[in-house]
Amino acid sequence: MEKQTITIGLPRALLYYRYAPLWKTFFQELGMETVVSSPTDRDILEQGTALAIDEACLSLKIYLGHVAALVGRCDCILVPRVSNFGRHRNMCTRFESTPDLVRSVFRDSGQKFLSYEVDEELKKGEEEAFVELGKALGSTAKAAKKAYKAAKKAEAAFHKERVQKHEQLYKRENIKVLIAAHSYVIEDPYMGRAVTEYLKRAGVISLRADLVDREAALKHSRELSPTCKWEISREILGGIQQHKDDVDGIILLSAFPCGPDAMVNELITRRVKGVPMLNLVLDSQSGTAGVETRLESFIDIIRFKEGKL
Repeated sequence: MEKQTITIGLPRALLYYRYAPLWKTFFQELGMETVVSSPTDRDILEQGTALAIDEACLSLKIYLGHVAALVGRCDCILVPRVSNFGRHRNMCTRFESTPDLVRSVFRDSGQKFLSYEVDEELKKGEEEAFVELGKALGSTAKAAKKAYKAAKKAEAAFHKERVQKHEQLYKRENIKVLIAAHSYVIEDPYMGRAVTEYLKRAGVISLRADLVDREAALKHSRELSPTCKWEISREILGGIQQHKDDVDGIILLSAFPCGPDAMVNELITRRVKGVPMLNLVLDSQSGTAGVETRLESFIDIIRFKEGKL
């Protein structure tokens, strides 16, 4: 009897936008299939909102909606626990609690969930976590380690190519706006796309603070804050520090009510001077009229400052 291929579900939210190449390549190398939830729409948001507490951030509500969309469509749904990459290199606490939260919310669904844990403070590295993940799926440690190395290579190549293409945008002639946001906000069709599409229609070049060499960004972030402890926030800070003199404006884009962003964005507004800045917080309300009005005003301010209005 032919062995059935295992299918792993990947929710298209939160860490998916950072780790999709890593996850997909790892499972592919082990002979498994992946299925990804559809892009975010109103239905996914409403389903996730119904499953979450009112105080949950918009990004988490969307994530729960994506998990719900995968229930029953795969053998296991991947919900990793990523705590930190060492001292002062923490992730938001939502990434520590997500596996427990998801298993609790969907405890009566009959769906199986799969996880791995990265916590360098507790000596739990990423490679070790993936080897254990592979073994839990029936692979040998040797096969899992080989798959992980191939996956890390694919992840690095994917990010490097994106950064190189992105850097070329700084050379173009037009108004340039740097967007400081998490990838799962700016790349989500229901959240960040309304912003980037409006800027494109307005003839503005939108750039991303997070699309930079990550190691270099972590070093540059100390120039703005030597004590910021959130890994992704530090990468964004470093991206701003590297490119704040290359753009005409900065948009601080976050999902309501993100705690780390509330603190980091306040830090940015206090320490980055000489460039127009817009703090834009997205919520679950339908419609983009309010967002577009604020973006229009912000672009007018930039044009007026440069004598183009």
